[in-house]
Formats: sequence, structure tokens, C-alpha cells
Amino acid sequence: MNHATGQTSHPDRVWSVAEHLDDVLSKIVPLDPIELQLLDAQGCVLVEDITVTVPLPPFDNSSMDGYAVRAADVAQATEAAPATLTVIGDVAAGSGELPEVGPGQAARIMTGAPLPPGAEAVVPVEWTDGGAGEGPAATMAAHSAAPEGAGGEVRIHRPAPAGAHIRARGSDVTQGELALRAGTLLGPSQIGLLAALGRGTVRVRPRPRVVVVSTGSELVQPGEALGPGQIHDSNSFQLTAAARAAGALAYRVGAVADDAETLRATLEDQLIRADVLVTSGGVSVGAYDVVKETLASLSADEGKVEFRKLAMQPGKPQGFGLIGPDHIPLLALPGNPVSSYVSFELFVRPVIRALMGLPDVHRPTTTARCTAALASSPKGKRQFLRGSYDADAGTVTPVGGAGSHLIKAMAHANALIVVPEDTTEVPEGADVDVVPLG
Repeated sequence: MNHATGQTSHPDRVWSVAEHLDDVLSKIVPLDPIELQLLDAQGCVLVEDITVTVPLPPFDNSSMDGYAVRAADVAQATEAAPATLTVIGDVAAGSGELPEVGPGQAARIMTGAPLPPGAEAVVPVEWTDGGAGEGPAATMAAHSAAPEGAGGEVRIHRPAPAGAHIRARGSDVTQGELALRAGTLLGPSQIGLLAALGRGTVRVRPRPRVVVVSTGSELVQPGEALGPGQIHDSNSFQLTAAARAAGALAYRVGAVADDAETLRATLEDQLIRADVLVTSGGVSVGAYDVVKETLASLSADEGKVEFRKLAMQPGKPQGFGLIGPDHIPLLALPGNPVSSYVSFELFVRPVIRALMGLPDVHRPTTTARCTAALASSPKGKRQFLRGSYDADAGTVTPVGGAGSHLIKAMAHANALIVVPEDTTEVPEGADVDVVPLG
């Protein structure tokens, strides 16, 4: 992966959210395409237009279990005066040799079976006596249990015009038609279409491999008992889950203690399997901010990571750069859980989608009426508050406070409320920008 390298900015410069994101994305190049088996391509982005080589369906076939008939033979059929036809055989799905339906004849046919020559319509079995010589049939007897159903006579109680209950050849897609356009994200339905078209493999951009590393000597694995001054590591779980939700193959590395050599060795070990590295914690101005200490001192051969102050809350301290011989993007996020998650949504998620080659890397922004006043938004900073967004009502309700440690509020929110840099308070009922997270 080839990335351009950026120039160092003044350490006291305060970057806007847009400036930082634009700079990050300017250094991201989509991953090279590869050929994958269909199921391995799920969640990947198509890099080729797919045209139809065989029409779907490839032949006229029945959409019902019933009888293939000539339309004229049943045109006058009623329950009082049914049309009686001679059954000349069965046509099952996958049948190769087909009986020809002549005047006064019918072929018993199953859903998906090819329409036999001479037939113009299919009469559902419920419109017939099923060959039993009695009232309307509810179903067909299994051929193995009643092989005589493939012969004899059938009484038909209702007419069926030409084309009735027939899926015509090419009625889904015609030969030469564009089935899927390059840039399509492949989900279950698209995989199914490719399989129906006979494609065993497809050319896509692979899902990016994201490695998440959290730092902090105070962090303990969930499930383990806490000692004095310790907390459970939540960031690495939250960020790994977020990366997977964004479409990446994400790998979580256990929390790394506040030791520069340990962190350096961990990152070097992970470079081999990473398209993106994400760290959380250690990017501020403290004496134990090991991520900043480690990455700011990389040699020219090892890469360059720049640490910045952003005009946003939460998430002021951010780091970004390209490291290792393959210039792998590294995004260093702050350690507070909400700051970390908001930073992921604003910066890491767009990187993942850019690597996938998706045309639109940003979550859509909408407008909603705020059901509560928002006070004391810091002037000069773009604030991102947690919110509960109701799309049907067009409203958003703040969840929790502005604190960057309030992880419970984040768990109960489904959107971010965006307060611009020049706005210090928002009255109740005012319109605000909202970024839905669903």
C-alpha cells in the first residue's frame, strides 16, 4: 500500500475536525482488489460491473404446483362444468425430457419445473380435483405414494389465460443486462444473485484488517478481579466491535502497560497483519502517555506519527501517521471511553470505508428537533453529545452529560448530536444536526 507522507504542522496549531479528517483521508489508498469465493466476498466491495450472461430464469417455468395446460382447453371451465383433461405425465423441477401437451391434455407440474412444449398456462392444484375425481384438492399426493397421479384424468374448475402462473424466461434479468455495479457492497442478496448468475468467484476489495491496541497499566481483562486503582479494559472491546460493524476484519490485542518498549514491540508484531492500527489512550500531555512517547520518537525509516489538538469535545488529542515499511495508517485515539468511540466514528470508520473503496465514507447527517436545552457548549469547539434519535418523530433527546467517561450514556444512545463551534447553547425545541449511529 503506497501512501503519501504529510508535513509536520506547528505543535500549537489547533485543527478543526474537517481539517484533520481531510488530512487523514488524503493519505488513504483503497486496498488492492483480489478474487474471492462468493461466501468469502460477503461484506466486500465489488470492483467490476457484473452483466448477465444467462437470463434469469433461464427457461419458462411454473410458479405453482398444478397442471400445465393449453389455455383454450380450460377457457370455459367452472365448478359446475369442469374441464376434464387427460394427464400425460409429471414435470418435476430439474426435468430434462418433457412431454408435449396436446389438445385435451395436461401435464402435472411442480413449482420451478420447466414449462412443457404445447402448454400455455399453469392451473394451480387448488383449482382442480387433483385427479381424485372429487371436490377441489388442497394438495398433491407424493409421487412415491401415489404414482397413478401422473396419469388418469383431472377436472379443472377455473380458467387460466395464457401465461398464467408462469415465470417467463428472462423475467427477472435479461441477458446482457447490468446486474450489479462496481462499488456495490456485497450482502446476502447480492451474493445470492451472483450465485444465481453462475459466478463462483468475484473480484472485490478485501475487508480491511484493523488491529486495536489499548494502553494503560491500570487496565484489567474483563472477567478478572480488579485490584486497587484498576479498571476493566472496555476500549479495546468497544473499538474492535465498532471496526467489525464498519465492515472490517478486526483483531483485539490485550491491553499494553505504560511501557514504551513493550508498546513498540507490540506494534511491530502487529504490522504484519494490519491494514490499519488503532490505539487508545496515552495521547495527551501526561508523564505516562506512552503512545505519544513511543510514536513521536519513531525514526524516519519507521514512519511518522503526528499528534494534534483538535477543536472538538470530546476527543481533543489525536494522533495520526503512517508506520512500518508498508506505511500502515495508525490512528491514536484518546483513552476516555466516549472520546475514543466518538473519535472512531469521526476518523477511523471513514478510513475503513475508504480502504474498502466505498464511494461514500461518511455517515449521513440529518436534522432533528432537540427535546431539551443544551447549555455550556464550549465556544470554538465542535461538541458531540450522545442522543436518542427518533426518526419517526424527527426528535433527538440528549442522553447523559458531556463527560467523556460516561460510557453508560454511550451505550443508551443511537446518535451523536453535533453542536457547532460558534454555538454555546441550544434552546429546547431548536433544530440540531444529528448523526444516526444505527
